[in-house]
Amino acid sequence: MRIKANKGGAFREEKPFAAGMNFYKLFWIFFIGCIAGVIVETLWCLFREHMIESRSGLIYGPFNPVYGFGALIMTVCLHKLSGKRDIWIFFGSMILGGAFEYLCSLFQEIVMGTISWDYSGMALEFGGRTSLLYSFFWGILGLFWIKDLYPRLSRLIEKIPKKVGIPLTWVLCVFMILNMLISSMAVIRQTERHEGVPATDPVREFLDEHYTDEFLAKIYPNMIYVEKDGD
Repeated sequence: MRIKANKGGAFREEKPFAAGMNFYKLFWIFFIGCIAGVIVETLWCLFREHMIESRSGLIYGPFNPVYGFGALIMTVCLHKLSGKRDIWIFFGSMILGGAFEYLCSLFQEIVMGTISWDYSGMALEFGGRTSLLYSFFWGILGLFWIKDLYPRLSRLIEKIPKKVGIPLTWVLCVFMILNMLISSMAVIRQTERHEGVPATDPVREFLDEHYTDEFLAKIYPNMIYVEKDGD
């Protein structure tokens, strides 16, 4: 809480621009989550595969909306459990994270005709979209997030001055919406090319020219096409 003098000389308390659970706080949680997800995925890939590979979910910038929305959902759904026993937060995060990962994979397949991960063959997997092991990881991540990371991050976000925070939030918000839109369009068009659909309008021609298969393969090296028969 900041103290500010008004014109009459009296002092009043001024709330931070991202106080509580408002739009500004939630956007910054999403934005930071998008970046943190890419960092975690990149380090995990380096640890397992001994190589650095793109883990971005968007064409422009180091952003993965899956983690951004995951952080957002975890925050909104679990912040009231912060005072509860760790076991309840863990199980809540485990169920929430596993269900979210499953739905993200399903959405990507239905809308874009692709998937970016497949756990088929892994023990206790669910349709290849999530597994008990990764749900367990979601549980640990959610517990760490609610108990430690989110409170620290929330205080840091609230320290951003209003004059900077409000306009910057809207600029980044517009950028992320456009980034997600063009990224989705590029991947959908790539699927169309894979299926032999010709470019019959200026939009498709633009996408074919600027977002080729070779270009997208560098950004989404693990993306797999799902044929109409489900294979």
